[in-house]
Amino acid sequence: MRILIVDDSSTMRKIVLRSIRKSGVKVTEILEAQNGKEALDIICSSQVDLIFTDINMPEMNGLELIKELKSSPNTSSIPIIIISTEGTDDVISEAKQLGVDSFIRKPFTPETVKAEVEKITN
Repeated sequence: MRILIVDDSSTMRKIVLRSIRKSGVKVTEILEAQNGKEALDIICSSQVDLIFTDINMPEMNGLELIKELKSSPNTSSIPIIIISTEGTDDVISEAKQLGVDSFIRKPFTPETVKAEVEKITN
């Protein structure tokens, strides 16, 4: 499985990466992007099987990225997990309307990551 982590914080990308590795999820490659625009560039040139994205990022935020991905037939089936502190009911509702598969609130554990990935991939 090829996973893309999208977050403007390099520290948070590393935390997500470590959590994925500790979770025991079988991964062939983990790609990283700093914002939604960078993520789109990666997705256009590489096959991605699962995306973890933050919401608040410069240039293109997570919700804009999700809207873009879900509106294209080439990317609409890629599962997306939001990892964010932005866990208000309004944000979660908007994300679900856009087609997000799961939402993980920060802080989180590798077990939470594993459980959400298994829900999506099984």
